[in-house]
Amino acid sequence: MKEVRFFYDPLMSGELPAEEAHHATKVLRLGVGDELMLVDGQGCFYRASITASTGHRCAYRIEESMPQEPAWTGHLHLAVAPTKMMDRVEWLAEKATEIGFDELTFLDCQFSERRVVKEDRIDKILVSAMKQSHKAWKPQLNGMLKFRDFIRQEREGDKFICHCYEESDIGDGDKPNLFDVLREGVPTTVLVGPEGDFSVDEVRLALQKGYRSVTLGRSRLRTETAALVAVHMMQMKNAN
Repeated sequence: MKEVRFFYDPLMSGELPAEEAHHATKVLRLGVGDELMLVDGQGCFYRASITASTGHRCAYRIEESMPQEPAWTGHLHLAVAPTKMMDRVEWLAEKATEIGFDELTFLDCQFSERRVVKEDRIDKILVSAMKQSHKAWKPQLNGMLKFRDFIRQEREGDKFICHCYEESDIGDGDKPNLFDVLREGVPTTVLVGPEGDFSVDEVRLALQKGYRSVTLGRSRLRTETAALVAVHMMQMKNAN
């Protein structure tokens, strides 16, 4: 069976964006009359055919629109402090998209190792992973936010903060496993801190703003591993 290759055009303008056109015409050597599968990143696939191919331009005609049913319920939002090594951040963005989630925010925390992220690079990885895993929705990517600014924003649904402190360290008497308290169909935000964890003050502030302390299990995980585990748990609870 021939592999289905998806191309991303958020505007559905009748002409592929430059990078997508280059891949179609120069790498795959597709030409007039060849079929394309397009995704708009907003929930719809399209079957199209190439009508013109010149240089780095590739025009197409839509033959069929195929709206997709959501693969999970609720709105899954991961907010994570990026690691010092960008390849680990990029790995997380790719794998989380393959599993499935809705929104990604990077946090600038007290113990953060990295305070700048190349958003254009991460966005390209989200697009590539969306196409490769045949997802109809592209995760929303937000710019870096100070932890305190993020916490103060109003958010619907359930809000959780993953950390390694004992309950006695932060004055919180309850720290269940995230999977046990996730609710199907409820918008969910999960915070994952840097390698040095959130500060005690940050955890306490989150609790004051309605977040709930949770654990991801007994193992002490690297930031990108913890974040991916959190996404997987959210996906498992909300998958249709």
